[in-house]
Amino acid sequence: MVDWEVVIGLEIHAQLATRSKIFSGAATAYGAPPNTQASLLDLAYPGVLPVLNAEAVRMAVKFGLAIGATVARRSIFARKNYFYPDLPKGYQISQYEHPVVSRGSLNVLLDDGTVKTVGITRAHLEEDAGKSLHEGLANASGIDLNRAGTPLLEIVSEPDMRSAKEAVAYMKKIHTLVRYLEICDGNMQEGSFRCDANVSVRPRGQEKFGTRAEIKNLNSFRFVEKAIQHEVARQVELIESGGKVVQETRLYDSDKDETRSMRSKEEANDYRYFPDPDLLPVEIDEGFIATVRATLPELPDEKAARLARDLGLSVYDAGVLSASRELGAYFEAVLAHLSSAHAKLAANWVMGELSSALNRDSVDIAASRVSPAALGGLLARIVDATISGKIAKDVFEAMWAEGQSADDIIEKRGLKQITDSAAIEGVIDAVIAANPKQLADYRAGKDKLFGFFVGQVMKATEGKANPAQLNDLLKAKLGGSAQDA
Repeated sequence: MVDWEVVIGLEIHAQLATRSKIFSGAATAYGAPPNTQASLLDLAYPGVLPVLNAEAVRMAVKFGLAIGATVARRSIFARKNYFYPDLPKGYQISQYEHPVVSRGSLNVLLDDGTVKTVGITRAHLEEDAGKSLHEGLANASGIDLNRAGTPLLEIVSEPDMRSAKEAVAYMKKIHTLVRYLEICDGNMQEGSFRCDANVSVRPRGQEKFGTRAEIKNLNSFRFVEKAIQHEVARQVELIESGGKVVQETRLYDSDKDETRSMRSKEEANDYRYFPDPDLLPVEIDEGFIATVRATLPELPDEKAARLARDLGLSVYDAGVLSASRELGAYFEAVLAHLSSAHAKLAANWVMGELSSALNRDSVDIAASRVSPAALGGLLARIVDATISGKIAKDVFEAMWAEGQSADDIIEKRGLKQITDSAAIEGVIDAVIAANPKQLADYRAGKDKLFGFFVGQVMKATEGKANPAQLNDLLKAKLGGSAQDA
């Protein structure tokens, strides 16, 4: 049986976060009524001329610098000719032979802890097309040109990925990066971040690539993984049954979990690329690049390395906290109310209780019902032993629901830990006296019963006994004779 190797390359389309379109002054805001954000240029009226949006160029250069790529000092816009109902000009303005960014790379942390470097062939600027509307129009189709002319950065990888999971990990890393750079909001539901996947298979050890199929317009990480997995299985089955893979464009049907043929795959010469005569070449000088470089934030890998190095966090924790610029900022704001010695505690709570509450209630971290200062205040009460970690979880839920501070909730509900040794000893004595059989079994060697006694004391104190004191005192009591107890 042939051992098949999967070869994957992604073309990611990131909508740039400019306020106006790439070649016109029309707005790019999402959700406007159809055709209310389409200028005469977007409608392809005769005689109109495109004017390049400098902010789109700045964002492309920012991305190029972040991936260590070559930023072209001279790049050219071309016309990519094809017919589509929502492309009124009959061509798309894109870049072909001379893109603004080329030859970069990105390190991707995989599930098994290894780091894979994925090459990025190019990142070029282009305009988006419009959108065909079908719902509620009976036997007709409508055209909405609000998206026409929206600036896109198309990020084309090398065919370096060897599994669907690797492709998803790479796509997530790009998603994190463009959001860190604040050049794309990454909203996949609104179409701001989507990808086409080029998939082929070949016998392992063979250098020559197999015939690839392109799966178009995947707008979720889950769909990317499932579409690639299905396409790989389809190609392997086809080849092993004596057929041949045809180079084509396919669509992924998430309801049926299958890909289906859309059209034969065009080659570059089918698009009749030629330089756009209405747009001058883009000249980028060193001063412009230096200015953009000065605006680069701390990038995800840099943040993760700093959190691990300076705070002693694990590589995993540092990676999770740096995967989102907002999550990392929240964590560091929480830690500002503690000391760096308690970084692990803060990380556990941000990745645990906070993230769980945000996901459960579908709340963005920017709108968290518990502020970083409030969470820092809660964790400070764990650190100074005012409350236990278990009680802190109940306090957090109350903070989330009621918007009150940890101190107010602890005071009103009488949740302070019992740290008086004499008081804890009194409860321990009562629990031991009430459970003579368990005491005898423990002293006979059934050490697991220690947890039973801890639970009984905690139950009697409503979870308020200081856990460390309780353990020490209980060990001393259980270690003595029955008469001593």
